[in-house]
Amino acid sequence: MAKQAASSLPPLLELGFIEDLEGDLMEEGAESGWAEARTSCDHLASLSSDLFHIPTPDTLCNRCEHPRENWLCLHCKDVLCSRFVNKHMLQHFQQTGHCLALSYSDLSVWCFSCDSYLDAQVILKLRPVYETAYVIKFGVAPPFRSVENSNVQDAGAEAGSSGG
Repeated sequence: MAKQAASSLPPLLELGFIEDLEGDLMEEGAESGWAEARTSCDHLASLSSDLFHIPTPDTLCNRCEHPRENWLCLHCKDVLCSRFVNKHMLQHFQQTGHCLALSYSDLSVWCFSCDSYLDAQVILKLRPVYETAYVIKFGVAPPFRSVENSNVQDAGAEAGSSGG
């Protein structure tokens, strides 16, 4: 009888759990493991007033100078490394309460207070930083997907009566 190869995954990860950005285990969603980004967030008031002028995606972590997996604090614009490196962005949130950050790896936006990704193409207040980071990183304007079927709770309020 042949022996079954041992998995290199921890037992809970084999059972359909995944780690969130803080290293906590959570149950995995659909088969793809895709996490649905939120289309609203109660913490947007903490955004920097100038998200058009940001450090470049190749900026090193301000604390350990690590060159990859860095995040931009969307409150004070510090660049700090992810939990996969030295957890400096997580520590920054815990020390300052600055809960919104943009990943320079994939340009996703995370809210530590909501414990969720935010849809930067749908949430109008996040579009400037997303577009700016995209242009700096790729040299072209970002393509925009259709958001007709999205549940957009705050886009209408942010856009006023003129629509999104």
